[in-house]
Formats: sequence, C-alpha cells, structure tokens
Amino acid sequence: MRDLLVITHTPVLRSGQAMRTYGLARALAMHGGLDLLYVRFGAEQPDAAFSSIPGIKLHAVEPSRGLRRLLSYGTACLRGVPNGLARGISPELIAQATRLAGAEQRGRVIADGPLVAAALMGLARRRPMIYDAHNLESGFRHELDDRRVGRFLAAATLRSFERRLLQRFSESWMVSEADMAGAHALCPQARLRYVPNVVDVAAIAPIAPIASEPRAIFVASFAYEPNRNAARFLLDEVFPRVWRELPQARLALVGAGLEQPLSADPRIETLGFVEDLRAAYASARCAVVPLLQGGGTPLKLIEALAYGLPVIATSRAVAGLQVREQEHYLRGDDAASFAAALVRVLREGAAEMGQRGRALAAERYSIEALSALVRE
Repeated sequence: MRDLLVITHTPVLRSGQAMRTYGLARALAMHGGLDLLYVRFGAEQPDAAFSSIPGIKLHAVEPSRGLRRLLSYGTACLRGVPNGLARGISPELIAQATRLAGAEQRGRVIADGPLVAAALMGLARRRPMIYDAHNLESGFRHELDDRRVGRFLAAATLRSFERRLLQRFSESWMVSEADMAGAHALCPQARLRYVPNVVDVAAIAPIAPIASEPRAIFVASFAYEPNRNAARFLLDEVFPRVWRELPQARLALVGAGLEQPLSADPRIETLGFVEDLRAAYASARCAVVPLLQGGGTPLKLIEALAYGLPVIATSRAVAGLQVREQEHYLRGDDAASFAAALVRVLREGAAEMGQRGRALAAERYSIEALSALVRE
C-alpha cells in the first residue's frame, strides 16, 4: 500500500515547513513507498533530497490563473476558508489529488498543512483523510497582526475553520503535546496523533570541538514574522546586555528573508541563506532560539541539538519539545535572563549539554523515530 502526501509547493529545503515535509516523506516512504503530489510553485524543480528518497514518486501540478482560480477562491471563501488560505487553493491540485487517491493499493492520503486540507475538505467527505498540521494555527496567528480592527473576528474565523478541519479529517497529526492539548480543547471529538518535527540526525555529524570564539548563531527563515520579531528581541534587548559583559560577543543571523542587514554593528553578522549550514554551526559556540510568538516546534532548534551545540531558548520555543532545562538547554524568557544564559555559555561553554542534546535528538527527533510513530 502506497501512501499519498499532498503539498502546496515544489519540494525544496528552504524553510522549516519544507524540512518537516521532507522528514515526513522519508518516514512514510519506509512503509511501502510514497506518492508525493505538489503544486509547481516557489521553484521549478524539486531538490535532489526529495527525488532521491527510496520508494518515492513525485507528481507535479501546474496551477491555473485567471477565471478558474478566481472561482476556486470565491468558492473557498463562501465555505469559510480564511482569505489568506483561500487565495492559494488550486483546482488542479484538487483534481489530481482526487485521481491519485483513487488508485489501486492506495494507502493513507495526507494533506500537508491547512491550505491543502482546505482544498481537500470535499475529498475528506468521501474517504478517510489525514490532516498534517504544522502548527495549531488558531493558537497564535492572532498575535501576529498589529491591526486592532477586525482582529477578534479574524481569530474567530480561524478557530471555526480549524475546528471544521479537525472534525472533517479522520485523523490529525500534531507536532507537539501543547498543540495536541489545544486541538483537543478546540475539537474534543478529533482523533489526534503526536507526529513531531524531526531532522535527519544520522546525516548530521556533531560539531567537535565546539568553537571557542564567543559567537552565537540564530538560524531561521526570517520571512516568518515570529522569527523577525525574535531577531529584533536579540538585537534591541538581549545583545546590549551581553555586550556590557562581553564586548567581543558576536551574533550570526543565518537564513533567507534578510535582504538588508538588521544592524550596522559589525558584531551582528547577517549571513542570509547559506549552502553549508555545518560550517555556519561550526563557527558558533552556541545556538539561540529566542521565539516569543508562534506555535508548533522550531525545526532549527532540533537541528542545533543534532549538531551538538548548546542551545539557549525561550519557553515558547521549547514548548512542544521533550527537553529539560539545564540538561538539554538553558532558558531565557526575558532579555535579562536570556542575556545571562548567553554570557554563561559564551564564557564557559557547555559541551556536555550539547552532547545530551544530540543524544535526545537521535532518540526522539530523528527520521527513524518518526517512521515508527507514523506506522499504521
């Protein structure tokens, strides 16, 4: 039986969402093979990392424009799909997903993320479907809109939409225990399964020895608003405190979405997207994940654990992970405590903590661990 995974973008490893999709595709393909259906959007061709997964077959859909797309958008809005998701629904994706779902020896059909789930709600009426949630969207999206007018209505619309997804799909996969609890509160009758974010731990050799230079690294997609806000928190509130004690401390910002440097201070290194993440991690003494908003679990935190780097993070960042403070990471929930933890690690190091983090990533957040969790 071959499973079918349906996604909305050309599969390339440029974001946390794509990394979750890759880990899930690898794990699913271990159980009889996988068909991956995607809309050709964002890149012309998939990354070799996806096309080389043993047992996978990729299916591309060319999205339409014009009247047909407009009608699809209008229909989705009338069904209560939030505007931002309704705009992305492709009628071609719906048609191809319906065809592939009816293939002989078809296993599970998984809608990856709320946009695909919104597009395939009709199909979910006719056959069992799985909704793979990257986040419990209604748990945090309202925090990201600074406009007061209409915020409550937008949040209510999102909660209603997400409740209908949880009701309609035969099973929903959530990335964290916190999201599981939130989804249960939103829709008590929903069937939920814990399916965490993972990275390819086996392909990541831990950094050894860890760099001695007092540099921290923040790896993220800065096109995502919570990550941009986290960077501002570091630059405006945390590092001024760090520099009072360690004037030579540096911060490397790594990831797409930073067209312009966020600071003119030479100690803030805006590297943008880099091909060699290992070299970037190897140049740092620790990783920081200063999220103050957002849901789910940040994949870059798991990646930092896999590289064996000490991690300083907020409670919000680790909320979905089975990590223990002091054992696997140091916590900083305000500027003063975050700066204190950062100064401690930049001065003294925390190699044993990094080693424990690596062991935890291999045990619970590897593709092999995920494969066992998604076995039928």
